[in-house]
Amino acid sequence: MDARQALAQLLAGTGLSVASDDGRTITLRADRPLLASLGGSALLAAQSAATTVAPEPAPQDAARSAPVTLDSVTVVGTQIKGAKSAALLPVATLQAEQIEATGAVSGDELYRSIPQMGDVSFSGTNGGNSSNYARGDIASVNLRGLGVGNTLLLINGRRTVVHPTSQADGNLVPVLTYNANTVPVANLRRVEVLLDGAAAIYGTDAVAGVVNNVLRDDVDGGTISVQRGIGEGTNLRDIGINGLVGKNSQDLRSNVTLAFNYYATTGLNSLDQDWTRSSDRAPDFVGTAFEGLSGTDNRNSNSPWGNFTAIGPRVRQGSTFLTTAAGAFHVQPLTNEGCNATVGEGVCVQSGSKATAGADRNLLDNQQAQFPLSITPDVHRVNLFLTGKHDFDNGITAFGEAGWYQSKARSLQSGVNTIAALPMTVAASNYWNPFGATTLPDGSANPNRLANLNVAAGGIPVSISSYRFERPTQIDVKNTQVRALGGLRGFHFGFDWETAALYSKAKVVDTQDAVSMTLFQQALTDATSAAYNPFCGGCNDYGKLDRFFYKATRSSETELYLWDLKASRPDLFRTWAGDVGMATGLEVRRETQRDDRDARVDGSITYTDSITGVSYPSDMYGVSPTPDTEGSRTVAGLFAEFSVPLVSREMSIPLVRALDLQVAGRAEHYSDFGSVTKPKLALGWTVIDGLTVRASWAKGFRAPNLEQVNATVVSRSNTRTDYIQCEADVRSGALASINACGSTYRSSTTARRSGNPDLKPETSTNTSAGIVFQPQFIPEDFGRFTFAVDYYKYEQEGIIGLFGEGNGLILDYLLRQQGSSNPNVVRAAPTADDIARFAGTGLDAAGKVLYVTDQYVNMQPQTVRGVDYSVAWSSPDTRIGRFDVGINGTRLIEFYRDRSPALQALEDAKATGLVDPSIAITGGGDLIGDGGNPQWKWSGTLTWRYQNLSIGASARYASSYHETSLTLADGTPWTVKSQTLANAYVKYDFNREGLFNGVSVKLGANNIADKRPPVSDDSYGYSSAVYQAYPRYWYASVTKAF
Repeated sequence: MDARQALAQLLAGTGLSVASDDGRTITLRADRPLLASLGGSALLAAQSAATTVAPEPAPQDAARSAPVTLDSVTVVGTQIKGAKSAALLPVATLQAEQIEATGAVSGDELYRSIPQMGDVSFSGTNGGNSSNYARGDIASVNLRGLGVGNTLLLINGRRTVVHPTSQADGNLVPVLTYNANTVPVANLRRVEVLLDGAAAIYGTDAVAGVVNNVLRDDVDGGTISVQRGIGEGTNLRDIGINGLVGKNSQDLRSNVTLAFNYYATTGLNSLDQDWTRSSDRAPDFVGTAFEGLSGTDNRNSNSPWGNFTAIGPRVRQGSTFLTTAAGAFHVQPLTNEGCNATVGEGVCVQSGSKATAGADRNLLDNQQAQFPLSITPDVHRVNLFLTGKHDFDNGITAFGEAGWYQSKARSLQSGVNTIAALPMTVAASNYWNPFGATTLPDGSANPNRLANLNVAAGGIPVSISSYRFERPTQIDVKNTQVRALGGLRGFHFGFDWETAALYSKAKVVDTQDAVSMTLFQQALTDATSAAYNPFCGGCNDYGKLDRFFYKATRSSETELYLWDLKASRPDLFRTWAGDVGMATGLEVRRETQRDDRDARVDGSITYTDSITGVSYPSDMYGVSPTPDTEGSRTVAGLFAEFSVPLVSREMSIPLVRALDLQVAGRAEHYSDFGSVTKPKLALGWTVIDGLTVRASWAKGFRAPNLEQVNATVVSRSNTRTDYIQCEADVRSGALASINACGSTYRSSTTARRSGNPDLKPETSTNTSAGIVFQPQFIPEDFGRFTFAVDYYKYEQEGIIGLFGEGNGLILDYLLRQQGSSNPNVVRAAPTADDIARFAGTGLDAAGKVLYVTDQYVNMQPQTVRGVDYSVAWSSPDTRIGRFDVGINGTRLIEFYRDRSPALQALEDAKATGLVDPSIAITGGGDLIGDGGNPQWKWSGTLTWRYQNLSIGASARYASSYHETSLTLADGTPWTVKSQTLANAYVKYDFNREGLFNGVSVKLGANNIADKRPPVSDDSYGYSSAVYQAYPRYWYASVTKAF
């Protein structure tokens, strides 16, 4: 007798039948009301069955019968099939109906509905025009906010490959993530989220937990659906086509199932909604204490109205100085005050760097008001997933999976801009140079050289200090993943066993508009009118830009090779309290990563300034030089797990119906970091029927990722504030306060980040304790209730990070007030302008920042604590239908990272007033609500089914948090308000013969109230890590089952 026959005998006469079976979990339904709860043996038998007993009912049949389904028995918390230990760990499960209620069309949207998910740091348009970010059809996975590398993503219980494109995280180190958008949402049977450290069960890198995506398979029949969606009042248009088809063999021993998903969206752009049409966010803060602060204007100082430096003597036209003593000047409209000389139609030059306050704010860049810059990219996504199985006569089942995902994403971002690390020189021969030669090469007079200059006839070159091209940057990202798996499983000698081999590969090709510095300088050397003119505020046609624009490519690739063998038995032997279960297995995996940067970035093609003779390692304008990286590692692991009953019901111990212990351990050997062993303990105490207390303790380990290990010195440029310059102007009276230190003092700052051979792996300890209450005293006529509360605590040590160039500049600001300086901040020699600025301030003159040196280090310990809450209610069938309600929430109690001695010194100086209270010091301290990490998050779903009609709704909430990037003079940060979003749908299943047989139609709306995200100090006015910019979104779908 096989497992299916045994289950059929157990269910005979009980009023129960099989509703669905995905090969790991069987869901039963009651064909008549249950008079008593099922005993444990039936549940264990259901869980241990490994093959399909009956196909999942077609949608219209499910609606007609409206079965009462039992809770799915999830096994993500244990490897022992049929063991009671599956209930000892907190697992949040989203079933297909709940997924449908969220209205999600992508993994990103679905995972955002899970409160325990942290901020989304990888997104489709992240990083703007910089190829140093992951872009395209991408969304990160980050349980508990512990960092994207601490959550393990599974497909049908096995690992998947990580997304190959890295970017810097909040600790400024390169990190890799799994891509949530590769998950085919329309094909999900359920999502299981293990909210507990799972290193001993799934691998030592599962620090925060595990997300297991269980796909539909074993289908006999099929469905096809078409969905169309629109973003109200915008150009956002979506279409989705989803198909699922499967076939059983005549003897029911074989099955092949294919899922097909196609999705296309036009995305959102900056001109779609009024509130995204400008990066000047000052109107958002009118009526608040932050009204008028310079920090509310997020327009960029890099603009076509450039800053320049004349290389030579201070330039004078007659008696009027056109540059400062150091040669600084800028261009601006003639309508602005302070013009010194006209250099073109409606354009003039003025001595000194451009101002960015008052009337001169029009010199700031606001390209999102000029062009339809992408907030979310245009995406075309295809997902195919094939599963198959065959049962042999000897009791062995062969199974396999084949998956293919590909997306093409296009976005438009702001134009290429300068960075400090890669200066550009305009030749004296440039046709448009106002300080150029008196005559052109053909002997004619130069019409663009200003008259009456104190400059030699040959002219002088000019260095570009700050500039942005007038053409937006087009970015195209092609993202591909493949997955192939084959395995065998069976039941022999009392053991369920399974073995499989897996190969998965991900590749991303990121292509964008870029500028070759060599070709750009050639265009700046041209002595004809075809030369590029940087002195006109953005008057060049695209034909001139085409001379030096090209398509830059970053190609990244990761591979995963995996083989595993595991076996489990729920009744290895029997003790005084019952059966002891056991699982054991081994896993060998090889991971590879390759990041191939553009030839003009990785050092293959360099740039030498033909005017100054200085060479630079990058020829791609505005992008820090970055070498290619490549690495691999092999990990071999062995695990064992035991489920040990300590007390059983039959022992009749008061207030102890059952006491069960889970003991697990895993040993892994990393080819590059040696061996590690991590344990896990979990305890479940059933006090009375329906009341269970559970607790767990586990250790975790995470090795540095392949890029952190294999990268050499990497240069990165970010916009940072040089506070010592602000301090000098405050002391001289040119600036009212440090808090008024606006975009004039923020510039591109280069950080040179180096590896550290002494880096240690990150380690963690995770504890949890909770209560699950399923009241038995409530009559079944009122339905089934479940309440759960779980406390969790993560203690991490050795998190890899950097001190940060921003903190480095703050430390330099502190030390310079005390007569010294930060040796890691490397500056140019002070110019005449610098000396004049610092004169009489009591401070030594500080030159321009050339770069800040930094090194990857293991940072101080971090502690994260909180409480998860969940409530679920399922009504019985009633005259008015059936209801299901689920609420899942989490509250952060503590998110604290100990400060390093250097960071603590800065905080101490801030407390004593040596560092201005308005300056934000990042990297340590209390991180709850610090630029994200809301203290409270919850989501809920409601579904109602009556005959052929279904109505569903969902809501999600995030509490307020503070934004330290915008503060008052006393250090009070801006508070980003809380928000609740609601979605709803209505669906009707036709019950007719003929054309409408098996047809269902659905109409839904997301963000029903059409709320914009809470105001944030970001260019688009919201935080994409916490919220989304979608307006009210309407969708309609038609599904046909066959």
